[in-house]
Order: sequence, then C-alpha cells, then structure tokens
Amino acid sequence: MRVADQVARMIGDAGVKHLYAITGDSLNDLTDALVKEGRVKFVHMRHEESGAFAASAEAQLTGRLAACAGSSGPGHVHLINGLYDAQRSNAPVLAIASTCPSSMFGTEYFQETNPTLLFSNCNVYNEMATTPTQVPHMLQGAMQEAIGRGGVGVVGLPADVIGQPAVESYAATMPLYTERLPEPSDEEVKAAAQLINQAGTVAIFAGSGAKNAAALVNELSERVKAPVITTYKSQLELMGECKNYVGHMAYLGMWSAEQAVASADVLILIGMNFPYPGFFPVDKKIIQVDVRAERLGRKSKVDVAVRSDAGLFLSSLLPEIEAKTDSSFLDKGLADYAEIKEKFNEPIKNPGVKGAIRPEYMLSLLDGLADEDAVFTVDTGMNNLWTSHYLTQKGDRRMIGSFTHGSMANAMPMAIGAKFACPDRQVIAICGDGGFTMLMGELLTIIQYNLPVKLLVADNRSLAFVKWEMEMAGLTPNETTLTNPDFGKMGEAIGFQAETVDDPEELEGAMKRWLSASGPALLSVVTDTDAASFGFSKELMELAKPGNPLSNFVALGS
Repeated sequence: MRVADQVARMIGDAGVKHLYAITGDSLNDLTDALVKEGRVKFVHMRHEESGAFAASAEAQLTGRLAACAGSSGPGHVHLINGLYDAQRSNAPVLAIASTCPSSMFGTEYFQETNPTLLFSNCNVYNEMATTPTQVPHMLQGAMQEAIGRGGVGVVGLPADVIGQPAVESYAATMPLYTERLPEPSDEEVKAAAQLINQAGTVAIFAGSGAKNAAALVNELSERVKAPVITTYKSQLELMGECKNYVGHMAYLGMWSAEQAVASADVLILIGMNFPYPGFFPVDKKIIQVDVRAERLGRKSKVDVAVRSDAGLFLSSLLPEIEAKTDSSFLDKGLADYAEIKEKFNEPIKNPGVKGAIRPEYMLSLLDGLADEDAVFTVDTGMNNLWTSHYLTQKGDRRMIGSFTHGSMANAMPMAIGAKFACPDRQVIAICGDGGFTMLMGELLTIIQYNLPVKLLVADNRSLAFVKWEMEMAGLTPNETTLTNPDFGKMGEAIGFQAETVDDPEELEGAMKRWLSASGPALLSVVTDTDAASFGFSKELMELAKPGNPLSNFVALGS
C-alpha cells in the first residue's frame, strides 16, 4: 500500500465525500488511489481557488469535513484565497498541499514553495510530512483539528513521499466527532440573569451560532421585550423565527438595528463573530455567549462572558429571567424597522426600464419564486446589499457567502460545493458580473458534471460597490467600468439553458423558465448601474429621492 492509498482510505473513513482539485504531477498518485478506493469522488475544478471555495461551502452546509488539494507549487498556491475564506467561516476543511520532492527542498527546484509558511495564517493545523511514518499522524491531526476547532487543516505531501510504501500507525484511525457542547456554569447564568433583570432595556444581537436556538432567542426576546438584531450572515437563519427582528447590523445594515444596539442598557451577544468593533457601545453592559472561548471580549468590552452553546445557555437562562412589561423600547425598534422596509419597497414598485432593470425588483422576484429550502450562494459586492435587504427566510433556506473574508468570485464555486453537498436542494448562485468573470472557467465544471445549478448574473457593467465606496468618500469613481459580453449567449454556447433579459416586463417569465430548468441554467439580467438601497442612515434615507445627489441611499430610479 502506497502513502497515497493510505491517504485515500483515511479520508474515506473520515466521511469525506469529495476532493476538489486539479490533478497533475505530484497529485497523480493520490488521484489514482481515490479512483481505486472508490469512496471519495475527485471533482475536477478549473481553478484550485474554486476548489477551496467549493469545499468551504460543502463543509458549512453539512457540518462535516470537506477536502481540497493542490499540486506542487502554483497548484497549492491557488488554494490560499478559498482557504482563508474557509478558516474565517469556521468551515472544517482538509487541504492537501502536494510539493516538489523533499530531497529538493531548499534548492530552488522547479515549482518549489513552502506550504507551511504559505498557509501559516489561515489554518488550525499546518504541517509538512517528509517521511511516510509521519503521514498518518499528521493527517489524523489535521482532520481532527479541522473538525474540533472549525477551520482548515493543512498537510504538505511531497511528491516523493506520496508514492512510497505506507507505514501503518496507531494514529491511523479516523476523526472523532462529538456532539457534546460546552455548557454554562451556574455562576455565569446567574450573573447574566442579574444584569438582564436589573436593566431597563435589553437588545439581543445574534449570529449564526444561535441558528439552532432561534426559538429560545425568540422566547427571551418576548419575555424581556428585546429587539433582535442579526449579522448579515445570520439574518436568513433567524429573521423569520424571531418576531421582534429589527434588522441586521453594519455597513449593509439598517439604522433600526444600530439604534437598538446603541440604546439598550444591556446588550446580549449570542454566537456571533461580528468583524466591526466600532458598532459596539462602550458605555453599556454587554453579555457575550460563544462556544469559542477565544472570541470572548475580542471585539468589545464584556461584563459577563459565557463559553457555552447558545441553546444550552438560553435554556439555563430563561428560568432565571423576570418578565418585563414596558415594551416602548421594543415598539420603537419595530416601528423603525417597519419604516425602513416600507422605504425598501419603493424600488420594487418601480422595476426599472429597458436596459436598466432594478436589482431590488430582481431579488424580490427571486425571493418569491425560489424554493423554501433553497441554498443561495452570494458574491461579494452589491449582491450582498440586495440579498441582505430582499431575501427572506422561508422554510430551511440557507445563504453561504464570503461574509468575513469578503472575497470576490466566491458564489459560483460555492454553488458547486453546495450542489454536491445537497443534490436534492435547489442551489442558486447570485453572481456579480465582476466576481463572475474572475472564475468563469467553473462554468465548464458545472457542465462537465451536469450539475443543475442556477446562476443569476447581475450585469450592471461595473464594479458598482467600489464605485459607491468612492462616491461616498467624495472621490471620483475610476476604473470601475466593465466591458461585458452577452452572458446569456455565452452560457448557451457552453451548454447552459441560458438567456439574457434587459426588459423588466420579461423578467418574471424568464426567471420562472430559469428556475424550472432540469439542468445547468444561467440567467443574465441587465441591471441599473446606478441602483443602490443603503439603509444605514435615517437622515439620508429621508432625503433620498429621484434626481437628488443623495439618492444613492435609496435610489428609486427614474
């Protein structure tokens, strides 16, 4: 048995279903071993970065270990952007970085790199095997760390090692999953309850770590009359479950959420890794609950820190909580949110004109037509703005994106991983034209595996989010214009059921045809370049009207 055969067996035992990679030279032995072993499907991507994104999406959706690989030198170098995303998304991903022969290390050999150094800032485990004896120990360690800590486990495998005879080891078992979650101590629960009971007003700021405890979040919210705020990432998981939802937070967020967080006497942070410390109050009491101890107090001052699963904490907390009767703080938050939602409905009423379809109208149609268990993958940029305001929680919908790393081009490769992970669910990639054109080679991957992925391309002929950033900073937009082909015709030539729509009156029919396609389908929508619906400022939203220079905050169209 070769080392390659041992690796194939071990990752198969670990439950890995797919290895996203491009085969070649130093990976050839592993490719051969996977075919012979039979349990792990080698998915031939067109770019290794896409393979890492696909593995990240699969791991996030399933909660199980996913895997990707890169061949010697440039092959594994390409993995790094997707692995950064997986690490910052806490996705359990195994990355196999094949290298030049170990005997050539330090000689400036062809395609020589140092994976241990390269991946040093995006991993929970990162080691290089130079002998067959090390491989099972390192592989076991990488997989166990990826599962246990939620992140990327990297194993470097030189070309001369992977083809050698394997050495069996006591460590060569399989990763061990455990469902035991950290529980709060009685002292932590009592300290949190005391702050909440003494407070005049309370707000709850919840992230994806609270998604399995949505009913308990809602119960606490009802009992203490607390508005519920989410991160953008978690809104699709919580907004429909929490009747006191008042919006999501940050630069794509809503002033209703920001005011609720800033004004509450006590703020409860539950299961979230919000990356913007400037949004947290410094003069209020804060309770933070997270399963990961290293996150406690990292982004804000904390008065009570609780390392615990969200559901276990809330179950212990609720019996200690005294009901509040004054709902004026909550009522204001709900009224503020209703005002914003009413304003956001204005662009939907004006779907745009030929050659400039309102993206808000496009997303509202998609929200109404997509399945209730659809998986949405979202590119970074203006697509985040539209999805954050117009996609709603229905059934078991999920949304995956590069929410913390903030990479472009993630939507289409993530959709590939999502479809392999969830073959029976509708998978919809919401792509910006900028991100879409960065990794268009994955159109061929979708066709090669006949994946019934639905690609929605918002063709606004620009890097629109960058343009808005420049304008709002008082700068002149520069180099943000894109020259695009007809993406519908291009997709059709490749093998997609595809079309381009530039007339708002034709969009609903085209979207129904696109969603009902039995195989890969692409819908390109020619959208309004100048459309925007920012909601983080009450004053600017009130000033926004067609023709007003400030209309970018809710640009209603002409």
